[in-house]
Amino acid sequence: MDDLLQEFIAETRETLAALSGEIVMWEADPQDRARLDAIFRFVHTVKGSCGFLDLPRLSRLSHAAEDALAQVRSGERVPDSMLVNAVLAIVDRIGDIIEAIDIGTGLDDSGEDLLIAALEPAPVEPESTDGDAGAEQATSDLPAAPAPLAQRAQSRSVRLNVELLDRMMSGMSDMVLARNELARRLRHDAVDPAIEAALERLSMTVAEMRDTVTRTRMQKIDGLFSALPRLVRDAAAELGKSVALSIDGADVELDREMIELMRDPLVHIIRNAIDHGLESPADRRAAGKRETGRLNVSARQSGNQIIIEIADDGRGIDTARLVAKAAAAGIRPEAELRTMSERARLDLIFQPGLSTKDQVTKISGRGVGMDVVRANIEQIGGRIDLNNRPGRGLTIAIHVPLTLSIISTVVVGVGGQRFALPRQSVEEIVPVRGDAVRIDLVGDALVATVRQRRLPLVDLGAVLKMPDRDAGTAAMLAIVAINGGSYALGVDTVLDTEELVIKPAAPAVMLSGLYAGQTLPDTGLPMLLLDGAGIAARAGIQFNRETLHDEAEEATAANDNGPQALLFLDLDGVRRAVPLSAVDRVELVPVSAARDTAGALRLTIDGGIIPLNAVGPLPEDGEIGVLRFDDGEIELGYAIAEALDIITLDEGVVPARAPGSIAGVVIFEGE
Repeated sequence: MDDLLQEFIAETRETLAALSGEIVMWEADPQDRARLDAIFRFVHTVKGSCGFLDLPRLSRLSHAAEDALAQVRSGERVPDSMLVNAVLAIVDRIGDIIEAIDIGTGLDDSGEDLLIAALEPAPVEPESTDGDAGAEQATSDLPAAPAPLAQRAQSRSVRLNVELLDRMMSGMSDMVLARNELARRLRHDAVDPAIEAALERLSMTVAEMRDTVTRTRMQKIDGLFSALPRLVRDAAAELGKSVALSIDGADVELDREMIELMRDPLVHIIRNAIDHGLESPADRRAAGKRETGRLNVSARQSGNQIIIEIADDGRGIDTARLVAKAAAAGIRPEAELRTMSERARLDLIFQPGLSTKDQVTKISGRGVGMDVVRANIEQIGGRIDLNNRPGRGLTIAIHVPLTLSIISTVVVGVGGQRFALPRQSVEEIVPVRGDAVRIDLVGDALVATVRQRRLPLVDLGAVLKMPDRDAGTAAMLAIVAINGGSYALGVDTVLDTEELVIKPAAPAVMLSGLYAGQTLPDTGLPMLLLDGAGIAARAGIQFNRETLHDEAEEATAANDNGPQALLFLDLDGVRRAVPLSAVDRVELVPVSAARDTAGALRLTIDGGIIPLNAVGPLPEDGEIGVLRFDDGEIELGYAIAEALDIITLDEGVVPARAPGSIAGVVIFEGE
């Protein structure tokens, strides 16, 4: 019986999460028979289960709601706000009782009689002397219920404990490490082609299983969005506003842990949009707008990120008012506030203790919220962008990684130690040599100029206080993008790119603010994941958002003169270029990983085997550079001696005489 009760609690809790939104949507469209049927089925199922499990209070509440909804289904009653409010109250009470049963505490039953009484229709005086004719006429005027929808084939599913999923993920990670270790050992010895083929099959199977296990952690973001209609309805009613909510992208999938971490920030933003952003009906009429404000929440996937946008058509942010509030609160010196750019003024909404509201309401006005929102988002490797349209509304875009468990990383080395950087935060990696990169000391700060783009330079070894480390001696620069801008992170080497399973580090390590977690790569040695935003904060970097935005636009405009390309030194000693958009990544690999197998040159990398092209002989030992190309179906490598620079080519490309590996010839630096 205990197992059945726990199953009932889990299923009811899941359904309740989506049901409030369905009821609000049904109120907006009372003729939506599909939603009415879904609500009716829920209370009917609860009633039936309660009788079997001996839960009389739940049975009584669900039975009363079922009777009221049955009257609507039969056409005897028209749904109105009173009925919707009563059903919502019953649903809330069912949820409270479920939680009380789950944790084993008592719950007072006072007030439940009033909840049931509220379901009864209000008495209506007859408008006709024809007895029941008027009622019959009203009933006959209702549109006929639509034909039942075709039942979809139910997918096979099973409920799993979250701890079991975590153990599956941990076991899958260990399997990947074992596969990588086996591949590394086989690279150093002559291997039978049959063994190499078996390893390739094993690698493909492990990759597929890893993807499958990862998908078990993914949930539709509808679990995050389903509570929004009720939230918007209640907040708008409390403030005397009319708000129309639209939701798009509820089918997008996100890591279940990420969904939970996103719940509170999203609630903060939605409530602020209704209270701060959307005007009252009278103010909207005066501004020439419709009385009902519009609020749109959408989600979409972009690469390995999920972007959630919250857009309203309200008043937008009055930055002059923000500045006045900041000056009155003493957050910044008044002289500094006067010289701020518009973008920097907009960023003041993230200052702790600052609110544009003159009066505190139950929803907002205490200056608590947006600073916490940004901190929570950045803590999980995300960022927030604002698009302000004064008088026309505000759009807030939240960028978060697709999953917290497995992320693509760039492995860097400094002072003999290895660290990982989230690949999504690394714009590019450039060597500190040649005319393309210059490092200057401005005051007591280092500045890197990368192809005319000036960036603050942070030496990773200096930040980590490694011994015998002089600032500015880095051999490689990783251009790291964080919320607000980009900076150059100086490291000794860039070693590899890997997909790693990330777990929290020890509390003392996490409190330093420099790390986002820890991982165990295929070397078997623990490695820390760097927090790009934390490193910038430790180095004291502050961005002027408008200046950075303008510089980025100038750089983009400059690049529009021609296509960008990667300039490299080939194995035959000739400088060549390849379109940058075609290169998936550039890696250094040991020469021993490349060999002639089955009549072709192949490369063993990332636990798999890919074709390798080369125009000259490979060195006998050491490392070679590899350009990796991947169109989603075929992956191959191209061996090079050295990657030199990222350049912008002129439009005048002379096509090659015959089709082949050379697309054409172009002049660069007189060559």
